[in-house]
Amino acid sequence: MTSLVSSSCEACQVGAPLLSQEQLNELLPSIPEWLLVNELGVNQLCRSYDFDNFAEALAFTNLVADLAEQEGHHPALLLEWGRVTVRWWTHKIKGLHRNDAVMAAKTDLLFQRRAS
Repeated sequence: MTSLVSSSCEACQVGAPLLSQEQLNELLPSIPEWLLVNELGVNQLCRSYDFDNFAEALAFTNLVADLAEQEGHHPALLLEWGRVTVRWWTHKIKGLHRNDAVMAAKTDLLFQRRAS
């Protein structure tokens, strides 16, 4: 995860290549809690984080939102009582780019830091 966390998102343009299965297989061990899901034909990285209450879940949601603004890459966020579900994918290319794995790793780091 270290190399992903130390990376920044790169500008992604329409037509940029999607991650190949081989590239995805290399990146997924760095973000083992994340699931590869397909929503309406679009591959996405998805993970849910559990919290003791709504306030903690909301605070984490805001941390992820701040990170997304800093990096210029934005997830789908579902905030519920005691849970936040985050889905990363690159809208411009309708699928997964290395940026999504970078952001998944950074999201995990936010969660780890919040707990310590």
